[in-house]
Amino acid sequence: MLLDGKRILVTGVLNDSSIAFGVAKLAQEEGAEVVLTSFGRVMSLTRRAAKRLPSPPDVVELDVTNTEDLEAFAERVGGRLDGVLHAIGFAPESCLGGGFLTAPWEDVAVALQVSAYSLKSLTVAALPLMGEGGSVVGLDFDNTHAWPVYDWMGVAKSAFESTARYLARDLGPKGIRVNLVCAGPIRTIAARSIPGFEQFESVWAERAPLGWDIQNTEPVAKACVALLSDLFPATTGEMLHVDGGFHAIGA
Repeated sequence: MLLDGKRILVTGVLNDSSIAFGVAKLAQEEGAEVVLTSFGRVMSLTRRAAKRLPSPPDVVELDVTNTEDLEAFAERVGGRLDGVLHAIGFAPESCLGGGFLTAPWEDVAVALQVSAYSLKSLTVAALPLMGEGGSVVGLDFDNTHAWPVYDWMGVAKSAFESTARYLARDLGPKGIRVNLVCAGPIRTIAARSIPGFEQFESVWAERAPLGWDIQNTEPVAKACVALLSDLFPATTGEMLHVDGGFHAIGA
């Protein structure tokens, strides 16, 4: 099994249709011990989803914008970590759906902190548990182009991608790989919160050479698990596309 004996932290599990849930499920099936994180009002959703996994995991309190949570993270998780899945993103309503020119800095700052800076925050918090090296994988939506309705979340994703490259630079000597999986659109809770998200769904169905199922998280989960495993020992700072080939097609 790919993750036999490994301990993997998974963020972002809200229900069983989330990509993070798919990763947690496959990781367990591949032999990993999984730990989930959640916080605040969504903690009950995470705990409910955790019961649907093959082996219900522990759920640790973590708000990536809360300094106290980050400082207490290593103690709360305990033991060691071999891998971390970053599946965290949020932007206030003003930052999406056509609000690019009008969103105030206060809202943009929230989007950047939660959706980009948190990759650094989470990784640094996990470092004390990754003394023997490991793998950090982030869920991405490739932002090398300007997308309709994505607005400041797109800018945050660009910052997220750059953050991953700098983390790869600084953590490589510690044996820690940092990579991103650029997924095609999946109909998750987060996606449904983006006004006009259906525009992504229709264009993907037309242009992805391999086709694309907006409700199937398995292809993305498989890529994440592969990167969390030892199959890519010399790969870091990479953006791996799992999008049916959409990114390679110009028109």
